[in-house]
Amino acid sequence: MPSNQEDQNYFDLQQHLLTLKKRWLVIAAVTGCVFGLSALAAFRQKPIYEAEGKLVFNKTDRVSSLTSPIEKLGELNSLTELGNPLDTEAEIIRSNPIVAKTIANLNLRDQRDKPLEIDQFLKKLKVKSIRGTDILAISYNSSNPQEAAAVVNSLMRYYLENNIHINQVEATAAKNFLSKQLPEVEVRVVRAETALRRFKEENRVVALEQEAATGVEKLGDLSEQITQVQANLVDVETRLKLLQRQLKLNSQQAIDIGNLSQSRGVQQVLAEYQQVQNELAVAQTRYTNRHPTIANLTTKREALRKQLGIRVSQNLDEKLSVSEQSLQIGGLKQNLVAQLVQSNVERSALANRVMLLKNAYASSQKRLSVLPQLQQKQQQLERQLQVAQSTYEELLKRLQEVEVVNQDVGNARVVSAASIPNRDISPRIYLKLAVGGLLGIMLGVGTALLLEALDKSQKTVKQAKQLLGYPLLGTIPHLGQNKGGSREYFAPLSVRDNPNSAVSSAFEMLQMNLNLTLFDRPLQVVAVVSSTPGEGRSFVAANLAIAKARMGRRVLLLDADMRHSCQQEIWKLPNFIGLSDILVGQAEFSHTVQQVLVNLDVLTVGTIPSHPSALLDSQRMALLIQEATKKYDFVIIDTPALSLFADALMLSKLADGILLVVRPSLFNSATATATKTLLEQSTQHVLGMVINGATFNTQYSDYYADKYYGVKETAKEAELCNMRFSKSSSDSTMSTEL
Repeated sequence: MPSNQEDQNYFDLQQHLLTLKKRWLVIAAVTGCVFGLSALAAFRQKPIYEAEGKLVFNKTDRVSSLTSPIEKLGELNSLTELGNPLDTEAEIIRSNPIVAKTIANLNLRDQRDKPLEIDQFLKKLKVKSIRGTDILAISYNSSNPQEAAAVVNSLMRYYLENNIHINQVEATAAKNFLSKQLPEVEVRVVRAETALRRFKEENRVVALEQEAATGVEKLGDLSEQITQVQANLVDVETRLKLLQRQLKLNSQQAIDIGNLSQSRGVQQVLAEYQQVQNELAVAQTRYTNRHPTIANLTTKREALRKQLGIRVSQNLDEKLSVSEQSLQIGGLKQNLVAQLVQSNVERSALANRVMLLKNAYASSQKRLSVLPQLQQKQQQLERQLQVAQSTYEELLKRLQEVEVVNQDVGNARVVSAASIPNRDISPRIYLKLAVGGLLGIMLGVGTALLLEALDKSQKTVKQAKQLLGYPLLGTIPHLGQNKGGSREYFAPLSVRDNPNSAVSSAFEMLQMNLNLTLFDRPLQVVAVVSSTPGEGRSFVAANLAIAKARMGRRVLLLDADMRHSCQQEIWKLPNFIGLSDILVGQAEFSHTVQQVLVNLDVLTVGTIPSHPSALLDSQRMALLIQEATKKYDFVIIDTPALSLFADALMLSKLADGILLVVRPSLFNSATATATKTLLEQSTQHVLGMVINGATFNTQYSDYYADKYYGVKETAKEAELCNMRFSKSSSDSTMSTEL
């Protein structure tokens, strides 16, 4: 693909170069005219002189910013980011009042001796800033050098006067403005101070930022304490539940049991009660239940039980049932009960502490939530006070400055006054001549390319292939002059007369490519057609027949162009009888054909009939082709042009395929469209096309001639039929047949 692209680019370049070579006369004429006009204009133009002066601008203007409390004193600034202060001053210099004053004072006149118009003046005036500096260069063009210098100096003088006047006006206006605004701003300062003081008194504000920082820190400490106490509370509650599960007592029961175990009265009665029970148990082993000893011990036990109940109730706040086993516990259990009681006390203490800490946290958080609003309000009041104070101080400062400023000094001064120029700047003859020559060449080349684009004829093989879309079977080189300039004899049968020529090689390639067009059967009958007269159809048919005969095949060349036949003249044959005579039954096929070369016979057209189409579309014509295919290996039918007659389409029905002859110089897009439409409607098989008369312009013939044979073919243009086919005969035939 890259190689194909490079070849295509190469051929396109070659085509453009050939176009320029072909249209060299147009290019030379246009270039000469433009160059001559440029030279005439350059030599007739009067000399123009240019005078230049320079103004430098101070970065500070003592007046321009007196009323602006934001900008620096007198600094030249633009209103937009894209603006340039020097550009603004340049527009002021070009303004109508300054320009009109300059024109009036110097009495400037135009070529008609009338006062110079402002627009004409501005066309001669140039005001530009010097890059990287604060300098404006002012220049003026005139045919009078003294006038040029006077205009620049006057313009700068009037601008400086205008600048000083503007400064004075601005200074007076600034002073009046500041004197009026200062008392009003002072009142705003007092109001802002009063509002800030009242705010602090009403909200008990001392230092909100410090209070906010302390409050945030306090909230953090309270949050940590709450978290820690809640963690301790969870630990205590866990331990309390574990002790309750082990002792199977709730908190109140543990407290009661602990009190009873520590009561001496309860423990003393309990000890006596247990002792009586033991004695009763021993006595019951010795005596019966009716024995006095058993009765006494039983009575004593009941009395001690009652006494124990009284002692227990005395030590308890509520009447609870307590088992005897719970009244006396061991040391381990007593320790666990004590831990249970202690854990219960700790839980209560921790719960109270959590509640207190949460209340303190909520109180601090509430105060902190109010602080942003208070701080916002305080900042607003402080900002108003600060703005009022800064505005008051700035206005006071500006008022003092405007009272002492020098109002007779501007922000610009002359760096370089304009001097009388001693050299003209125009016309630059050599530059104009060079530009005129370059422009002439460009216009000449453009004109040549435009004329080439308007030429609708297809001059390249590539264009013909794109329009028709048929395979390219061969390219026949153009017959032109010898490189030595001599003219050779007319040789329409180049394959016979000059077998080593490029044309002969091209026809050999054509007949080989024709053999490859059909794959299902051998190619035997070919109808050679062309779109328009003069494309070399008969020339191609005759030389193709010679190339086929040289390959050892018996060939019949049948001239079926009954409108304007020319095969008899190409071969120098008599034409008394021929194809037309056979079709009307006045001659026999075998006695009519004429042998011109070994293996090559030619059947001329014979007597020209009044209605050729009727003969060519007859059954006799079909039988004639069938008879010819039996005697010959290859039959070539020379037909009329497609655009003029229907004969070619009639004859193509009898052939195995159509060979379309195209001459690029005579072939245009309209002809191509009409030809392709006719061939498609006929439904006949088009074998391909052959390019006839290919020159260097068509990208092929010089390659054949120069590359392989060293010289070009010599002969006249095309073949004999093209010279004989005149415009009058073409018009008459079109009127009768179409």
